[in-house]
Amino acid sequence: MMKEILVATHNQHKKEEIQQILGDGFKVTSLTDYGLLDEIIEDGATFHENALIKAEYCFRKTGKPSLGDDSGLVVETLDGRPGIISARYAGNHDFGKNIAKVLEEMKGEENRKAYFVTVMCLVDENGEHYFEGRVYGNLTENRRGEKGFGYDPIFIPDGFEITFAEMSAEEKNKISHRKYALEKFLKFLG
Repeated sequence: MMKEILVATHNQHKKEEIQQILGDGFKVTSLTDYGLLDEIIEDGATFHENALIKAEYCFRKTGKPSLGDDSGLVVETLDGRPGIISARYAGNHDFGKNIAKVLEEMKGEENRKAYFVTVMCLVDENGEHYFEGRVYGNLTENRRGEKGFGYDPIFIPDGFEITFAEMSAEEKNKISHRKYALEKFLKFLG
């Protein structure tokens, strides 16, 4: 039997990525599929708090098991920025500007270590459950690649020489932060 999971996002890329990772046993739906067009105010101080805010909103509105996802880029030299404000670092969800801001702040920096983190929160009739995934790597000095979304064009995961944006979706989904969080989610479901 196919399990439906409502993901608290309007981001079609994120929905498709989660569907690819979870596979055919799941039907991934989104806020858009349910006509939930309200802007969810992510005013938590941590990835965990923001993931919970999103998941609770969806569960309250639909009664469906809901998965809130809060993800971001954490840069060592920038004291963890952009962090929980990754999507709005240079404005409102404009990743071209966000990338440009990070690259500008990183000019001349030798330490280019960074990691992507995803915290997922499942809210269902049994309460809330958290799943976290991280992938470590380094930032490039320039944008590279056209695939993916967000900060993918400037992030090279450890053990690779290409950015997430230069990888196929299948390659990225084998090693991404979201993949690691979803593996823990699947293990939890048994």
